[in-house]
Amino acid sequence: MSLYEKFLLFGDSITQDADGQDRGFAWAAALRGAYVRKLEVLNRGMSGYNTDQALKVLERVVPNPEYEKLRFMAVFYGANDACWPTDQNNQSVPIPQYTGNLIKIFTHPLVKAHNARLIIITPPPVNEYQTWITDQAKGYTIARRSAEHTKEYADAAREVGKDLNIPVLDLWRLIMLKAGWKPDDDPLPGSRIAPENPILIQMLRDGLHLSPAGYKVLHEGMMELIRRVWPDQVPSRLPNVLPNWNDRDGWNAFTADEV
Repeated sequence: MSLYEKFLLFGDSITQDADGQDRGFAWAAALRGAYVRKLEVLNRGMSGYNTDQALKVLERVVPNPEYEKLRFMAVFYGANDACWPTDQNNQSVPIPQYTGNLIKIFTHPLVKAHNARLIIITPPPVNEYQTWITDQAKGYTIARRSAEHTKEYADAAREVGKDLNIPVLDLWRLIMLKAGWKPDDDPLPGSRIAPENPILIQMLRDGLHLSPAGYKVLHEGMMELIRRVWPDQVPSRLPNVLPNWNDRDGWNAFTADEV
């Protein structure tokens, strides 16, 4: 069995990019720092993936429980599923299929074998002003994402969490509340028929992917969720896997061969 139990992050490019520190604060790196010497954080983000593709690679991403143990598994999909259908390079997954895929991920026998603490992360909001610029640069003649459509996928992810009794980190709501959103807002902040929102510009570097400020919201939301749901798992309450250099009792527990 591996020395460290794992904290698995399974998602798309927003997860993949969460280790990059070239722009500043990075979520996976911060989480890894929080749990250093206590848990090993695995970043299994794959750029462009939707939940259809996530299911296809699941058995290669989730480790064999005979050799490695997951203590946490966070699933962060929906940003690509929420694209509108396109004739080429289609990433869209209809909502019923998206929710079904999430359920299949969380109820997969390999995932269940770990008996890990499971977390759903909703897709973040989008800023259509920025994503439309990116779409045009890629040669698309119609917008591939909308604020309202993305909200529907965040709502769907939230419902999966409710149905499966899995804690939800509602990133969509956390960012939108910072942007001044209220439940009765019409149009939504982020829509091109609403004024461009400066907080969304700050949180989303291209209207879709998180900026350092957005990753900080995600990290703080994750730590708050763990404190609330599993208070015994906050880093300060977990022992180091290997003893501190001056831990006499810890070193005494080692045999001569182990040292």
